[in-house]
Amino acid sequence: MNRRELMQSGTAAVSGMLLLDPRAVFGYEANSAVQHGLLGCGNRGTAVATSFAQNTSARVVALADLFADNLAAGRDHFNKLNTDLGQPAIDSNLLFRGPHAFEQLADAKQVDLIQISTPPYFHVQHLEAAVASGKHVYCEKPVGVDVAQARRALEIAKKVKPNQSVDIGFQCRQAPPIAALDEKIRGGALGKIAVVTGNYYAPASTEKKREGEGQDEYRLRNWLWDRVLSGDILVEQNIHIIDLCNWMLGEHPLKATATGGRNVLTHYGDCWDNYQVDFTYPNDVHFLFASTQYGSDGAFEAGLRLSGANGSATCPYAGPIAITGSNAWSWQDSESTVPGSGRFAANGAFLDNLKYADRDKERTFVASIVSGPAHNQIADGVDTALSCILGRMAGYQKREVTWEEMLAQKENWPLGFSLEQFA
Repeated sequence: MNRRELMQSGTAAVSGMLLLDPRAVFGYEANSAVQHGLLGCGNRGTAVATSFAQNTSARVVALADLFADNLAAGRDHFNKLNTDLGQPAIDSNLLFRGPHAFEQLADAKQVDLIQISTPPYFHVQHLEAAVASGKHVYCEKPVGVDVAQARRALEIAKKVKPNQSVDIGFQCRQAPPIAALDEKIRGGALGKIAVVTGNYYAPASTEKKREGEGQDEYRLRNWLWDRVLSGDILVEQNIHIIDLCNWMLGEHPLKATATGGRNVLTHYGDCWDNYQVDFTYPNDVHFLFASTQYGSDGAFEAGLRLSGANGSATCPYAGPIAITGSNAWSWQDSESTVPGSGRFAANGAFLDNLKYADRDKERTFVASIVSGPAHNQIADGVDTALSCILGRMAGYQKREVTWEEMLAQKENWPLGFSLEQFA
C-alpha cells in the first residue's frame, strides 16, 4: 500500500465516522484524560511524555523500559510531575521492565495511548504490538532502519483501525512558522521550484557507561553511535530536514548520490560523522544536503532553503523564516534571530522556530484521539525513512542508487544479540 492509497482508504473510513457522534466513535468526552503509557524512559522519551502531560489532556499512567535504572528514573520524574499536576502517582503494577515490557504495556487495559521512544531499531516491532493492541500510538522517527523494516511497517499500516490514531514524530511540520511557510509555498509563492539545499550540523552525542556492563548493554545505551540500532545519523537525526523537503515538495526522491564517512570520530561505533547527499526529485529538482555530527563546542545549525522562479524561502531551526522575491513574506517573531544561533537540544526540545512544535503536534494528536478524525501517518513516515535510507545506501555503496534499486536490495540488518539476557 502506498501513501496515496492509504490516505484514500483512511479518508473513506473517516467520512463514515463523521455521521456519528464523535464521543460514540472515539469513546472520550471532550475534557477527559487520555491514559498515556511511555515505552522508553530515556532523554527524548521523557521530554515528549512530559510535554504531553503539560500541554494536553493526556496523563502519564504507565512506564516501560528495558533497564531498571531508566525505569526508576522515569518513575521518580513522572511521580513528581503528576503531583505537580494534581494527578496520582503511577501504579506500581503499571511499571514494566525487560525485553517483554513493550508487550506488557500493550496488554495493559488502563492505557489508551502508547508513546514509542525506544532506539530506532525497535520502532517497527514495538509499533506492531501497539497497533495490534488497538491502542493509539505516537511513534518517534524513523519508521524503520532498513528496507525490510520499512516494508513491514507498511503492512502494519493496513491493520490500523478506523478509530485508532497513529502519529509519527515529525513535529517540525507543526511548528507554527514552518507550517505558515509551507502554506505559502503550496500556494505558489516561489513559483516553479528549481533547487533545495539543507543542512544539519550537530555536536557529538555523549557516552553513557555503567560499571560492569557487557558489550551488548553498552551498545544499547550508546545506540546513537551504532548504525544498526540508530540507522546512522542520516536516518536517525537528519531525517527531520529531509522530511521537511519531502513535505514541502510533496514528493520523495527518485535517486541519490552521496559521499561522507567517519573522518573525525574515534570512539566506539560505526556511524558516519558527515554526509553530503544529492537527492534528485521529480522534474529534475535537486536537494543538496549536508550534515555533520562531531565536536564538543556545542555548535549547531539546521535548516532548509528552497529556490524557485519567483523567489527563495529560508526555513532554519533558528533564524528568519521568510520568503524573498516577488511574493516577499516573513514570520515576524523569527526576524530578530540569527541563523545558526540556536542551541542544540539532545532531548529534541528545541526553542526558537521550533518552540511550539512538540506542543502543537501533541495537541493535534490528542484531538484526533478524543474527537477525530483519526490519523494514520505510518505510510508517510515510511516514505521519509526510505528517503533517508536511499541517501545512506548511496553513500555506503559509493554510487548512484535509484528508489527502485533500493527497494529491490531488500536490505535487512540483524541486531546480532538477544535481548533475553536483560530479562
